[in-house]
Amino acid sequence: MKTNQENFWGKTFGKEYSDRNSWQSDNDWDKFYEETWGLSKIEINNFVMKDLPRDIKILEVGCNIGMQLRGYQRMGFENLYGIELQHYAVERSKEITEKINIIQGSGFDIPFRDGYFDLVCTNGVLIHIAPEDHHRIMSEMHRCSNQYIMGWEYFAAETTDIDYRGNTGFLWKADFADIFLKSFNDLKLVDKKKVAYITEKDKGNEDEIYLLSK
Repeated sequence: MKTNQENFWGKTFGKEYSDRNSWQSDNDWDKFYEETWGLSKIEINNFVMKDLPRDIKILEVGCNIGMQLRGYQRMGFENLYGIELQHYAVERSKEITEKINIIQGSGFDIPFRDGYFDLVCTNGVLIHIAPEDHHRIMSEMHRCSNQYIMGWEYFAAETTDIDYRGNTGFLWKADFADIFLKSFNDLKLVDKKKVAYITEKDKGNEDEIYLLSK
């Protein structure tokens, strides 16, 4: 049975999100990050990814239209996969990505065998998963990775429910790296970095990028 969040994102709201976050070029995508956090996403990724081999196999869970995967591609990573709940976003991804494998599906049931990927990641996805479902999706990410788990998520020391465009129960900030580490004894922290918002309306908030390893 689908969660409330899957039903929410799989319908009109998810389509509208994809349209709001459809950049026309890599430069536009870079500009969005620079104006929001003061750094491009590639610069942020390099806090934890700079030393990773470029031939590793990467899966992004909840990849939307594929801009993050394009960012990894621009960094030199070659074996890129994505899974996305919203059918509309998957169709849009075909217009903006090349040599990236994106399929429709749920992060709660990833259709790949155990340890198929070297790195499994999320970018602003765990923040939209209800806390009671964290273990379900994290378990799938953990199962599919043979080494690394990475995330870029809205950070708070304690899990906090946030109003999201007039909706409650669809956005949380938390210490997601810590939740992973407490949930799986074989994981250890490789690196993490908090990046504060510089926009006036978001000042005082921060995201965190983290890399964990088995």
